[in-house]
Amino acid sequence: MTTIKDVAKLAGVGVSTVSYALNGTGTVSEATRQKILKAAEALNYHPNGMARNLKMKKTHTIGVFISRFGGAFYEEILEGIHAASMQAKYELIVCPESETTHKILTQRQVDGAIIFDSKINSDILIRLATKHFPIVTLDRVLGVEHTYPLMPDNRQGAITAFNHLYAQGYRKIAFVAGSKDAHDNLERTEAFLGVAKDKNIVIEQYEGDFTHDSGYRIGKTIINTNDLPEAVFCANDQMALGFMKAMAEYHLKAPQDIAIVGFDDITLAQYNQLTTIGVSRKEWGALAAKQLIELIEDETPFRSYKIRVKLIERASSGKRK
Repeated sequence: MTTIKDVAKLAGVGVSTVSYALNGTGTVSEATRQKILKAAEALNYHPNGMARNLKMKKTHTIGVFISRFGGAFYEEILEGIHAASMQAKYELIVCPESETTHKILTQRQVDGAIIFDSKINSDILIRLATKHFPIVTLDRVLGVEHTYPLMPDNRQGAITAFNHLYAQGYRKIAFVAGSKDAHDNLERTEAFLGVAKDKNIVIEQYEGDFTHDSGYRIGKTIINTNDLPEAVFCANDQMALGFMKAMAEYHLKAPQDIAIVGFDDITLAQYNQLTTIGVSRKEWGALAAKQLIELIEDETPFRSYKIRVKLIERASSGKRK
């Protein structure tokens, strides 16, 4: 039976260094950590006696680690993942944020993982990802071997949103950003502010957190300045709908008083006539699961690319009458 001492010997380091590298503790250089991970993989070793699960026998199960179940946004992604998994005769374990998440990941109780939970530390995912345990990320780019990002084209979506507002004649534009630690937010923010700068438009930026409440709060803050923007782009629909709720309380309408554009095209966006940037979430989820399973089954190369997005124009962003 392979032990931690065997891994240390093959990697040419001490047992304590192997322990630190495999458990994400202590101070170990990236080069040394990678050497240890390769040695552990070569010897089919994993802590807690879970090496036997390291592809000696497939479970025909993939894990989906998602920040929450509620809301059409996540439900449609899960629906796509489920459909592709069923077609391939794979089972699913779906975990919201919990202690179970860490256990299933670190003990590799599934053949591969799909991650859509920004609270899961990237260092853990980097440490766990191997040829025998591939990880697909829907919320970040890790940039290391055996991790595969698959995300919407956030940058093109944000540029499309700006160009739409600009074409309607709006020049005094505000932007409500999402959570600072979210990769989606970073891409949308950089793209929107970048294209605005190219057009010599100064954007007033506000920091939200992707929640309805933050959009509502920022909406009230802006309205109470008595210096209204002509248009607002919110980094997701939840914040845009919160902003529109604040407008309604002050008897303001979109686009007559402030034009509004969101991102994601959730179900409520249609009911509230919110212009937004849309992506097929079922297709997104299905592509993630299908490619992950094909990679697990026969090592079919995973194609990481940007999922196409499009402008869905509704009444909230038309020209002022």
